[in-house]
Amino acid sequence: MAGNQKAKGKVEQAKGKAKEAVGRAVGNERLEAEGRMEGARGDARQAKEKAKDTFKH
Repeated sequence: MAGNQKAKGKVEQAKGKAKEAVGRAVGNERLEAEGRMEGARGDARQAKEKAKDTFKH
């Protein structure tokens, strides 16, 4: 299950970076902000899974 959550985190990070880049390119601040938020959710998910792995071993 942890691998699945890590993968979701990576996907969220990638989607967030893509949205942020597109938003910046077209001048859409809302899309850029959504991208930053989605990337942050991915970062948080990755950090949570890393912490769980640390305490598991």
